[in-house]
Amino acid sequence: MPEQSFNLYFTLTQTIGGLGVFLLGMIVMTQALHALAGGTMRNALMKFTRSPLSGAIVGTTSTAILQSSSATTVAAVGFVGAGLITFSQSLGIIFGANIGTTITGWLVVLLGFKLKLASIILPVIFIGVVLKLFAKDRLATFGFALAGFGLIFVGISMMQQGMAGVEQWVTPEHFPSDTWLGRIQLLLLGVIITLITQSSSAGVAAALTALFAGAINFNQAAVLVIGMDVGTTVTALMATIGGSIGSKRTGVSHVIYNLFTAILALMLLTPFTVFLSYFLPGWLSDNAEMALVLFHTLFNTLGLCLILPFTQQFSRFIIHIVSAPAMPYNQTLDQTLLAEPGVALTAVIPTIKQQLIDLLKYIKALLYDAQHKDIIDFSAMQLALDETHDFVDLIHLNQESKPEWQRLLALIHVLDHMQRLHERCDEAPRCEILTEKMPSLNHTLTELCTITDSLIEYLENEQWAAALKITTNMRKRLAKQLEPIRDSLMTDIALGRITVPDATQKIEALRWLQRVFNHINRISFHLKAL
Repeated sequence: MPEQSFNLYFTLTQTIGGLGVFLLGMIVMTQALHALAGGTMRNALMKFTRSPLSGAIVGTTSTAILQSSSATTVAAVGFVGAGLITFSQSLGIIFGANIGTTITGWLVVLLGFKLKLASIILPVIFIGVVLKLFAKDRLATFGFALAGFGLIFVGISMMQQGMAGVEQWVTPEHFPSDTWLGRIQLLLLGVIITLITQSSSAGVAAALTALFAGAINFNQAAVLVIGMDVGTTVTALMATIGGSIGSKRTGVSHVIYNLFTAILALMLLTPFTVFLSYFLPGWLSDNAEMALVLFHTLFNTLGLCLILPFTQQFSRFIIHIVSAPAMPYNQTLDQTLLAEPGVALTAVIPTIKQQLIDLLKYIKALLYDAQHKDIIDFSAMQLALDETHDFVDLIHLNQESKPEWQRLLALIHVLDHMQRLHERCDEAPRCEILTEKMPSLNHTLTELCTITDSLIEYLENEQWAAALKITTNMRKRLAKQLEPIRDSLMTDIALGRITVPDATQKIEALRWLQRVFNHINRISFHLKAL
């Protein structure tokens, strides 16, 4: 009895340890692959997502390469928030990511079970670690990915060894029977496994290993995998709490879609086994692990094919049940995007663009129609600027990421000038001196309002170069027009036509006007770097 207890303990610890090594390998490999190809994949998602179908293709490819559906989904959320793709286009990416996650199962079966790479993988891990320690840049990152890849198969081998004698204690009879009630129980168990491991890939690997060891049969393994697919949506949905409207819609659409594919898979399971038994007698029992991965890929692919023609209707349904609040400035900002600094930077752009446009409208109202300046919620804008600044502060990059580093610096400069521009807008009394006590400026102020309208149009269309050109010319013209007015005020003081306090007020008002448009010009300059 003590010996049996020890054997059971050893089996469990080796199996759990193997699962831990597998998870570690997945984490290491995913991080390294993301560092190697994350930027390329994000660009591909943005460039090639022109329809739900193309989104599904690049979503599948991106997830298969990065081995991370969350990275793909986060990128999709950021692009929707930035207005680079529509929500309906992003749904294709989300649907395709489900197929991409099945690649891990194929790796486990073909390389782990069939080729038994664990017996020759240790030198590969050593090479990967050496590259990580002594190489530089991309070669070091490649070594990190190689080491993670090797750890995956070491983990699989440990799980196999741990479960080698598991049939003595665990058999298919210990699990719910193959009835609808039993399947629902197994599905819920699959959900729980995913919530515990926080990785459907790890759950699928464990199910494959248990199936290989004979601890569960094919139908039980298949329902567990279906449950693991559903389990990934719970994690994603929890991650959207407190997030942007884009992330909430993504989380809800992920849940509904995966529930749909789960129901489809449960309906397909019996026909699938009957089909294989009839046309390929004996193949299912001899290749149960491969059949499981095939089934996993099949029901996800079929679900994609069935939902794609109705993407627009599905999109409208999600938008209807997850409605957006009225005109939120920081709608695109979501803490989950910080895991992808490039995406987070992109998501900030529509926020600051709208804030700048509203600031310009406020300035125009001050200069031309002060009684209508309350069309902008000035306090809400201040709060939004502060929140945007806080969000950008959380984006962490190093100087080696040159393009993204330059974008981050540009955003910091833009927000700094926008904060100061907001402070200038709070100095309305100085503007009232310009509009009420200096009639000689009427023509200049009218011209500035006209130019501001053109600038707003350029910003709405993200024509940064045109915006910089018009603000640079505006700043130079304003400087030329204000200089003689200052000289005239000095002359009036000397001739006694105006008191020094009155002249000082007017000169300070002129300085206010010049500083306002200097800030606008500097903002345009840094926007061009985005």
